[in-house]
Order: sequence, then C-alpha cells, then structure tokens
Amino acid sequence: MVQSLLHIALVVKEYDEAIEFYTKKLNFTLIEDTYQPEQDKRWVVVAPPGSVGTSILLARASKPEQQSFIGNQSGGRVFLFLNTDDFWRDYHEMVSKGIEFVREPKEQPYGIVAVFKDLYGNLWDLVQMTSSPLTDENNK
Repeated sequence: MVQSLLHIALVVKEYDEAIEFYTKKLNFTLIEDTYQPEQDKRWVVVAPPGSVGTSILLARASKPEQQSFIGNQSGGRVFLFLNTDDFWRDYHEMVSKGIEFVREPKEQPYGIVAVFKDLYGNLWDLVQMTSSPLTDENNK
C-alpha cells in the first residue's frame, strides 16, 4: 500500500490576502484557484517552491465557529514545518519581507531552525535538516 498526505487545510480569513502572503512573502506557488459555485467557495492550493509533496489548501472560514481557529489551529504550538535547502538565504529574505520571527535561529542536533508567524499568527518552523532526528546516531 502507498499513501501520502496530499493537502493540509489551513483556515484563513480571506482568500486573496492569504494568497498574497504565501506567494509574495513566502514565495509559494499558487497551484490552483478554482471557484466552486455549488458551495460558494474557492479551492485554493499553494505549495513551497520546488515542492513535490504535501501542499496547503487555503480554506476560508465559512462559519462563526471556524473564525476562532484562524491563526490558532494548533493551540499555540508550531503547526507547520517549512524545510529549506538554504536556511540563511530564506531566513534573510523572509526578514527583509517583514516576516516576524518569534524564536531566533538555533543550531540543533538535526539542523538549524527558527520559528516564524504567518499572516494570522500560526507558528511555523523554518528548518534546514542536517540529519533526521529519527535516524541520528544520538537517538539510537
């Protein structure tokens, strides 16, 4: 059996402001933006540049109970992990574009990591892995 995660739904306030943030500030690619008239919503998918794995479905909150989860989908914990092949390139570019980092870069046994907020306050790790925490010799 082969399975994989296709999309992760991220609850957003408005489609266009979310698309703007992810494509202009994080350099994500807009994969799809299709209006679904039967549900009066849009199917909006973005992905990091060069990504061939899981993408993000930007899902506009459509009910009052969904509004409270905008920016807090994981109860204040880091929610998403953006892996990069060049931490310092991406870190400096993100800082220059006004991305707020709430934890400064730190060397860890598995690589270098810093925590930033998206436009709604969800926490993300920007990480460049040097080894896998699951296979690292220190964890055996």
